Amino acid sequence: MFDWADLKYFLAVARNHSTIAAGKALGLSQSTVHRRLSELERRIGRQLVVRQPSGYRLTELGEALLPYAERVEVAVTDFERRVTDTALDLTGVIRVTCPEPIVYRMTQSKLIDRFHARHPKLRVEFVTSDRYLDLSKGEADVAFRSGDTDDELVGRKIADSIWAVYASRAYIEHHGKPERIEDLSLHHLVGFDDTLSNHRAAKWLRDVAPQAKMAARANSVLGLIYSVKSGLGVGPLPAALGDAEPDLVRVLGPVAELSRSWRLLAHPDLRRTPRISAFFDFIIEERESMKSYLTG
Repeated sequence: MFDWADLKYFLAVARNHSTIAAGKALGLSQSTVHRRLSELERRIGRQLVVRQPSGYRLTELGEALLPYAERVEVAVTDFERRVTDTALDLTGVIRVTCPEPIVYRMTQSKLIDRFHARHPKLRVEFVTSDRYLDLSKGEADVAFRSGDTDDELVGRKIADSIWAVYASRAYIEHHGKPERIEDLSLHHLVGFDDTLSNHRAAKWLRDVAPQAKMAARANSVLGLIYSVKSGLGVGPLPAALGDAEPDLVRVLGPVAELSRSWRLLAHPDLRRTPRISAFFDFIIEERESMKSYLTG
């Protein structure tokens, strides 16, 4: 019946009330706007606008058809955006950094499988580290973090991060368990080594039990868990992980000083790219299901 592209000339005249202003808005000549609008009216068989000394106004039919033309405009814009996103950036790899125990829980929960099913041309690649990788230097695209981080990064809270103090049943049987924070100095402790000396758990142990004997030091949360499970000593652990271990007992806590928020973070330059936005949108939708293995 008519060329859909001609609807944009009708919309431009309706909004600007003149073919000159409509041409400027579209980056085209007045004659082009007038010619295409006239062609649209010819194909429809009725006038959409009338010219008056003060400019163009819509006819009764033009007023009736205007909201439908606006809907077409919105649909075309959405279609173009979708095509552009798919062509440019909804393919490739998203490198996600987070602690190793969380990777295992994410994959076991089928979370990543569901993301791949929704976006079959995107692939999540994990970069596991208890060290904070530098997103500004491209060491990873996205980070799950539960501690203090660079203010330059942007993101969303996903869940609460709760820590408590744990001991193995074997340790408690042989050495008893601390009843108060002050009792930690009387026990063998497990903590982070110098590579993670700035971690809040390491700082907290130094503050509350500076004279305590360290039975083991680890360079990862997973190392802490294994050391505490082996019965070497008492140590702080994420509650979601400690509570899931049948051989461990929560002896103190939650510890308020160690509580933080789990956040999904990215560098501002990447955050609004389609592939990163797709991952953020998916995780935000799934955050309730993630609380069981992030918070406990």
